Amino acid sequence: MGTRRHLTWIRVDCFSRSQNLPCSRHHRPIVTGRTPIISSVTLNQDPAGPQISDQGSFLYLGGICFVASIGGFLFGFDTAVISGTFEFVERQFGLTKVSVGWFGSSALLGCIAGAAAAGSLGDRFGRKPVLILSALFYFVSALLSTIPESFDLLIPARIIGGLGVGMASVLAPMYIAEFSPPNVRGRVIALYQLSIVLGILAAYLSNYGLLGFAADNPLAFGSEGFLHRAFVSEIWRGMFGAEMLPAALFILLLLFVPESPRWLVTKGRSAEALAILTRINGRGTAGRELVEIQSAAQREEGTVRELFRPGLRRALLVGVGLSFFGQLTGVNIVVYYGPSIMREAGLEMGSALFYQVTLGVINLVFTLVAIWKIDSWGRRPLLIGGMAVVSLAMAATALLMLVQAPALWVVCLLCVYMACVAVSICAVIWVLTPEIFPNRVRGRGASISTFMNWTTNAFGAFAFPWYVASFGMYTGFFTFAAICLVATLFFWRLVPETRGKSLEEIEDLWRPDQNGGQGRDDIPRS
Repeated sequence: MGTRRHLTWIRVDCFSRSQNLPCSRHHRPIVTGRTPIISSVTLNQDPAGPQISDQGSFLYLGGICFVASIGGFLFGFDTAVISGTFEFVERQFGLTKVSVGWFGSSALLGCIAGAAAAGSLGDRFGRKPVLILSALFYFVSALLSTIPESFDLLIPARIIGGLGVGMASVLAPMYIAEFSPPNVRGRVIALYQLSIVLGILAAYLSNYGLLGFAADNPLAFGSEGFLHRAFVSEIWRGMFGAEMLPAALFILLLLFVPESPRWLVTKGRSAEALAILTRINGRGTAGRELVEIQSAAQREEGTVRELFRPGLRRALLVGVGLSFFGQLTGVNIVVYYGPSIMREAGLEMGSALFYQVTLGVINLVFTLVAIWKIDSWGRRPLLIGGMAVVSLAMAATALLMLVQAPALWVVCLLCVYMACVAVSICAVIWVLTPEIFPNRVRGRGASISTFMNWTTNAFGAFAFPWYVASFGMYTGFFTFAAICLVATLFFWRLVPETRGKSLEEIEDLWRPDQNGGQGRDDIPRS
């Protein structure tokens, strides 16, 4: 019995980009180099085939971005879950303070390696397969962190989780960016930062709930056996194991999302890319977007070396600068060491933990503000305005610590700091990093930038305790204030406004001029 085929005809209308003049009309793609260029596409659909909307489906786009954002949720969960396990692991394995520090920072080694490898893997094999690999790393890490009988086996489990975090931190926001229409791309990518914040809060709540269960049910699951150990007597095992649930969900849902249409075009699979773009944007917009993507794909295949050529090296400088300064704003230091900072200011431990939760709530609220406004106000106003206030808040906090002002004054300034850092660099970095690199080198560029992110994070986590012990907590905050001031000037001078632009239009910002110059200096700032 024969198989009926549904045919989709593609009519091609060619226009000169430079003069906007029509040229010949064809019923086949125009081939130049490896990839066919279709400059305008009209779909004539077989009525018996799957129906294509003229408007596209925001629900379809939302589902894809929701699945990718689970990678951010796991990022936040994996980063924060360890905070509830330190005391139990230290006591059970008899760790020294050096070993505790190694336990706390070991996952960062995996993050650095995962971020370094993710770009090349994503460019070669696709975004989706590498995201699935990162989800597997999350799951395996959670499982292995639940069952080790020695500290030496716990460390590799944490490093595996770091690999998942590093890969997802590169590819999840990139994957979202490559699907999103220009008018909502900033808002949609910023959902990744929101998912990180929600993951952090979920880890805190999970730890708190499991600890409460163990205290209220000392005889649960009998007096021995693995379940009793994991959920009562050695509760840190259950804290780590809880991550298996969202990791398994991530693996399952990734099986149902498509590959990035921009990656498909770079591999010569334009028909598949067109089908995906049509479901997202509708027929007319999909055709125009495919033209831009294919035109960009005609340029030579991207390499790391290309990122250092005139034009693109400015994009690389912006990406690396966002990651470098983003980690040296002190945000992770406040997240990691917030209770210690507030105890230094004069609060008791119970109050310090309460205000740490308050900072977490403020982080969530102002991340939502950033998502709301990033596509209407733009990236630059949020980034530059927020970082200017961050610098002032850090300097004022340092001054209050120097003069030993009341602890609540310090807490209030830390709340102002957290609000501004959440609405600026923490949200904008995940939007701009995948936006600023051309399709052909986006994976490698984002990977280098995120590698810098995790390397600087590791440096800060290691150096901060020694630095403030040697020079004082107020010196640490004055240092952060100075770094944030330099960062504000850097962002004002070099970061372009990308609001409302397609990824291909953003790529044109970095193209060298026709005389072989160093790329565009007139970076748009509005």
